[in-house]
Amino acid sequence: MYKHFRLIILLAVACMVSCKTSGEFDALYRDLPFDMPSLERPSIPGSSVSLLDFGGVGDGRTMNTQAFADAIGFLSERGGGHLVVPAGIFRTGPITLLSNIDLHLEAGSILVFDPDQDLYPIIDTNFEGLDVRRCLSPINATGQKNISITGSGIIDGSGDAWREVKKRKVSPDLWKTITQKGGILSEDGDVWYPDEGYMKARKTAGSLNLPAADLDENEIKTFLRPVLVSLRECEQVLLEGCTFQNSPCWNIHPLYCKNVIVKDIVVRNPYHSANGDGIDIDACENVIVTGSSFDVGDDAICLKSGKDEDGRRHGVPCRNLIISGCTVYHGHGGVVVGSEMSGGVENILVRDCRFIGTDVGLRFKSTRGRGGLVRNIWAERVFMKDIITYGVIFNLYYAGVSATALKEGDGGEDLRPVDETTPEFRDMHFKDIVCDGAATAVYINGLPEMPVRGLDFSDCLFSAQRGVDISYADGVSFRNVSLNLPDGQAPVKVARSKNIDEEGIR
Repeated sequence: MYKHFRLIILLAVACMVSCKTSGEFDALYRDLPFDMPSLERPSIPGSSVSLLDFGGVGDGRTMNTQAFADAIGFLSERGGGHLVVPAGIFRTGPITLLSNIDLHLEAGSILVFDPDQDLYPIIDTNFEGLDVRRCLSPINATGQKNISITGSGIIDGSGDAWREVKKRKVSPDLWKTITQKGGILSEDGDVWYPDEGYMKARKTAGSLNLPAADLDENEIKTFLRPVLVSLRECEQVLLEGCTFQNSPCWNIHPLYCKNVIVKDIVVRNPYHSANGDGIDIDACENVIVTGSSFDVGDDAICLKSGKDEDGRRHGVPCRNLIISGCTVYHGHGGVVVGSEMSGGVENILVRDCRFIGTDVGLRFKSTRGRGGLVRNIWAERVFMKDIITYGVIFNLYYAGVSATALKEGDGGEDLRPVDETTPEFRDMHFKDIVCDGAATAVYINGLPEMPVRGLDFSDCLFSAQRGVDISYADGVSFRNVSLNLPDGQAPVKVARSKNIDEEGIR
């Protein structure tokens, strides 16, 4: 079939991705406070093919959807291997990865996903913790094993064709540019929508992303925008070296996956991008995120496990994660747990990370109705600078708004019965945290019926406008914690809480 096909053996690529480097990540496991199996790279066969051999053209205009499908199919029929994308701009529709295949982007390569909605059929999927229908993701895989995306190329999701934009989030010049390219404005003129169907869906969905069920899916297809990379029920996954940017919605979404390595990637979205999360690790087990940087429009590194009844029914926790050596610039939160955490989150280590100019540093959020247990979280040697709101925040009254819109004291004293819908956060440890600049150092806002429990802070330094504010907590201790505050600011405010040990604050 491919009589002119040139089979290329690229030993460098094969060795880099295929060889199981025993002990490669041993340093990340040093003093790990929970049990977690050692992860290794996916096992990819050594043979490699070039996209060009299947008709690929990197001129930025030619559609390469079929070339990708043919190349992946060819490799899959032969047990797998490396699909090499050389330097060039390759426009394409969706790419579906199969087992034992590495998508390798060489230096100078750019994948641009065409925004033509007809290329992305609406499918049954899961988004924001709910079983819903949304567009097929540009890069997707379901139930595959030993898959990877590697190299140093750029993957661009053409997200600006899909997303709404709020006027208050952009400069006047950028707002003028956006509104002149078409689309439609909200009645008050403060929001730009790509089309009328998007605006119609938004009106029924409110601030959430679940439109009315009786709307025509095809009419509101833009609103059902996909995440850029969707990996569902996959095992032995590697993302390494590439840049993922400009996603229609979330950038990277591993869901129900096991044994995932994310190494040395760059994740970028415009600061104004709606739902422009970096990576959402959702109900996954055994994950390493290391050496990567994030500059995005929403939460940067986010841990989830389903939402409300759907999340509790699936009942799959997010557990055994090491997040190390990562840098977050703009984002609603540096490392975030929730708010979709109905299946539980446990055994998480955040170490040697930097947050610079992020809205929040370490962010924990949920609300009544979620259920789920979040426990055994360790954060150590985390360095934050110029945090806009909170260095560390627990907010159990999260209502779908950013931390910058939260009013301290939000919540109430209405005691509710504890049942399966009550979220629980406990057993968290913060050590060697340095926060140089924040509005509030630490904010804890638990539930009357389920206080946040068992937090300890040791050897920390916070420079902030306000100190520590605690409501509905049980068992919070501070040891060798320094607060640099303006004159006259109380270091600690405690309300409706017990077993708060303030002796270690100075």
